Amino acid sequence: MSVSSHTHRDGFDADVAIVGGGPVGTLLAILLAKRGKQVTLIERWSQAYGRPRAVTFDHEIARILATLGIDSENDPAINYHDELYYWKNTQGENIQIVDWQSTSASGWRVRYWFNQPDLEARLSGIADSLPNITQLRGWIGAELAQDAEGVDLKLQRNPDEVGPGGETRTLRARYVAGADGANSFVREALGIQNEDKGYFFDWLILDMIPKGEYETEPAQWQLCDPKRPTTIVPGGPGRRRWEYMVLPGESVEEMQTPEKAWELLKPWGLNPDNAELERSAVYRFQARWAKSWNQGRCALAGDAAHLMPPFAGEGLCAGTRDAVALAWRLNGILEGKFGPEILDSYTSERLEHAKHYIDFSQELGKIICITDEQEAAERDARMKADLVARNNQPVPTDVCQLGQGAWCADTPHAGELSVQGVVEANGKRDRFDQVVGQGWIVIGLDADPAAALIEEQREQLAQLEGFTVRIGAPGTACDAVDIEGTYARWLGGINARYVLLRPDFYVAATANSAEDLQQRIDEVMRHLHLTSAELAIA
Repeated sequence: MSVSSHTHRDGFDADVAIVGGGPVGTLLAILLAKRGKQVTLIERWSQAYGRPRAVTFDHEIARILATLGIDSENDPAINYHDELYYWKNTQGENIQIVDWQSTSASGWRVRYWFNQPDLEARLSGIADSLPNITQLRGWIGAELAQDAEGVDLKLQRNPDEVGPGGETRTLRARYVAGADGANSFVREALGIQNEDKGYFFDWLILDMIPKGEYETEPAQWQLCDPKRPTTIVPGGPGRRRWEYMVLPGESVEEMQTPEKAWELLKPWGLNPDNAELERSAVYRFQARWAKSWNQGRCALAGDAAHLMPPFAGEGLCAGTRDAVALAWRLNGILEGKFGPEILDSYTSERLEHAKHYIDFSQELGKIICITDEQEAAERDARMKADLVARNNQPVPTDVCQLGQGAWCADTPHAGELSVQGVVEANGKRDRFDQVVGQGWIVIGLDADPAAALIEEQREQLAQLEGFTVRIGAPGTACDAVDIEGTYARWLGGINARYVLLRPDFYVAATANSAEDLQQRIDEVMRHLHLTSAELAIA
């Protein structure tokens, strides 16, 4: 662990102050604190919100959670369904099938379901165990001013809890992160504008706890009925969720009443005797993003940086990715490895990535939210024909590339989440991350990556606390055994012998020769804005 040298003695209360103690802010705090940083985590509400919000995450988030010891395959707050995701029309015919059943290339199932309060409690427990995280609950940001050395952040007690005129305090941090939601104080204080797609649909969300066994067939599906578009999905262990589009002319207030909820749920066999209505709330689905995610010593993450419709199930996923991408950069800056310019690639990479999922979610919404019967019939005919043309094969889950940043754009798979297979090393057999670890890693397939680097590059890698791994088939001389041939298939398929991985599991570069690898390493190091003379590329 690299321990930060910044303490109260040098005039700073924290290395990083994080405004917003939801899952994104808490994860960011954990990832910083585990590297020894002093973190102040500021949350608006004194008590955690105990109702569900997000209910699903993808394989990348499972991979991230695994680094914290949360195993999505075996966790009481998380479950999965070995089923495809069906879109059906009013007649019950399939018009689309999405692959939410397979194991992804990154080594985890494509889709998981969870109860957010339980998962948040797990994250909060980890944060509570780290003595270098100071948590201030019941406080909001009031003023923010930054200079060349740090940020002054004025806080006040939440007036919604204590009334106006509550206590105030000011803390000084080297960096500030705003993970404080759609109405972000940090974003507003920085004067960062939103790009608004003007996409507005109101949907009623009903979170249910059936009493006893309750199953639907299928477990996860979309009803594309113009009379009332409806989503039926799991809500985590022991829970179910129904989402109903609010139709033009309907009252939001009336839709949120328990009476309306039970009326809508009656066709599904649920009533107050056999189920508990845990939450009934109307949400306006929006699509927007902040035009910049970093300014000086401040950065945005999660809903403060982007909002997207939930049709692709990627909202919380995007915020989780933000936390990881921001954490390795802030850790590197505070440890003297990177110049602050590295934060510019946080915006360029994550903004384009999030925009992709926002656009994707919007397109799904345009298909789902059709209430005109003629238009719906035309949609159904077109989509059924497309499904037949591909022999009813499900569409794969989306693969998205980062925006321009700290990776080599002209090498295969760079800027994408890395493939992960089962390996064996040091007497342990598991997924690569759990056996080998994470960080700046150079993998060589049947080749020694350390021997492929020049001395200066080996020193750079060591300064980044990175390392090399030779992967090979069983019975070969290697550091890690490619048990299922995953890496041989992956790298062989793109004609590569080497791959450089980043701490967030994204591929920085691939190469097919030592000379190619050396060139790619130099390029990536320049993108990192390495600070010391020993690390700088001439």
